[in-house]
Amino acid sequence: MRRIMLTIAYDGTNYSGWQIQPDKPTIEGVLNTELSKLFNEEVHVIGASRTDAGVHAEGAVAVFDTESTIPGDRYPFVINQVLPDDICIMESKQVSDDFHPRKINCRKTYEYRIYNDTFIPPLKRLYYHHVYGKLDIDVMNEAAKYLVGEHDFVSFSCGRSYTPTTVRTIYDLSVRREDKEVIISVTGNGFLYNMVRIISGTLIEIGQGKYSPQAVNDILEKKDRTSAGQTVPAKGLCLVRYDFF
Repeated sequence: MRRIMLTIAYDGTNYSGWQIQPDKPTIEGVLNTELSKLFNEEVHVIGASRTDAGVHAEGAVAVFDTESTIPGDRYPFVINQVLPDDICIMESKQVSDDFHPRKINCRKTYEYRIYNDTFIPPLKRLYYHHVYGKLDIDVMNEAAKYLVGEHDFVSFSCGRSYTPTTVRTIYDLSVRREDKEVIISVTGNGFLYNMVRIISGTLIEIGQGKYSPQAVNDILEKKDRTSAGQTVPAKGLCLVRYDFF
């Protein structure tokens, strides 16, 4: 038996997230079904984390155990032949038998993608959150600085994070403009339920001038979800990569 790690990209539009759910299409469910048929053995992938319904990924990570003797780096060429067009294995490699993607230190990077113009082109509508009106990138970046470091992020969670602690560490948080697109990039050791979407919604409201960058510090101290900004739509969120260490 060998353990294979997959790097997976997917368009989350038509899926109810990563985790298997009864009678709903999920990324994990498709992978389990198609890999089991492909290798003629029962396969259960182990994801590094879960994404919610409608969230996309460029660098999701999962492992699975198999009796297959295919070279570790060749699995994408085999698996992609049986996957739907909105899921693609980008890379693969063999890892140690005890490698578990949720039990090893890592940094996760997400991007929240905004289309900032009067109208949004149809080809962007499934992957960007449309924000009409000017966004001040400088004040958004000023506000982002207050969130870098170790904090209790309970104000930036919808309360469905069944974890022992709501303390997380953000290593980097920045906002950049690429023509009409505004990208919020955040790297951390883990995220609470809807945390990135609430951070993004808060930064958007600050960029619109609804309150000052310094208000972020007050939001952290209040430890109250109602003090933070909106939870922006899932379609703008993309899991970019994992860095294991």
